[in-house]
Amino acid sequence: MKRELLNRVASLGVLFWVVKIFSTTVGETAADYVSVNLNFGLTVTAIVMGVITIGVTFWNFRQKKYFPPSYWLLIVMMSIEGTLITDLLVEKLHVSLLILDVIFTIAMGLLFYFWYKKEHTLSIHSINNDDREIFYWLIVLTTFALGTGIGDTISEHLNFGYLNSFILFGSIFILSGILYYYKIINGVLAFWIAFIVTRPIGASLGDLFIQPHANGGLGISVAVINIVFFVVIIAAVIYLTIDSVKNRNKENLVEI
Repeated sequence: MKRELLNRVASLGVLFWVVKIFSTTVGETAADYVSVNLNFGLTVTAIVMGVITIGVTFWNFRQKKYFPPSYWLLIVMMSIEGTLITDLLVEKLHVSLLILDVIFTIAMGLLFYFWYKKEHTLSIHSINNDDREIFYWLIVLTTFALGTGIGDTISEHLNFGYLNSFILFGSIFILSGILYYYKIINGVLAFWIAFIVTRPIGASLGDLFIQPHANGGLGISVAVINIVFFVVIIAAVIYLTIDSVKNRNKENLVEI
């Protein structure tokens, strides 16, 4: 009997969103740490992280199924790279944050359009071939770059502050869930709204922790934040990996 194609991305649940937000926070703080604290500079950091991201992408695609270690490592790397892309364009090429927000929004819209035109679905529950997975990860990278730009626009360019930005984007995240619960919007739209705003949520949270008191932050060491968040992410991924193996074994027993 022909088996159904396995979905290649993580299923949704509370732990998914916790790890996603923590991953985006690490993306913000790790990029700053390597670029500033280790004196790599934005350009070199972007190149190094880009090479690592490409390597992890190939590793993840070779799985042909959802494999928590490769999936979440790629989420973290794309979070870092998305942050660096936006920072490079703003700080090195002096592109306006508002212009970047528009460009990345259009790019994301085009990716959704071509994905739907080719596959006739945007559901993350049917990412079961290479084409759909390519579209998925291109959009993920774009959401990280867009989320970084929107987060910086609101918290810094408009002087809204890190805590207020965290509350604002957190409210949008919760609202998307409420609208889906009451069937005002469908699951696909609710997911991608929530997915996009987790980036500025994580960025605002990271900046809130590491920025000095004078800038509205808590002044916690970048190294400490990275270690704590990485430990939480690693622990969660280990749990998800064990749980994934258990579920697969149960499915195999049922088939036998």
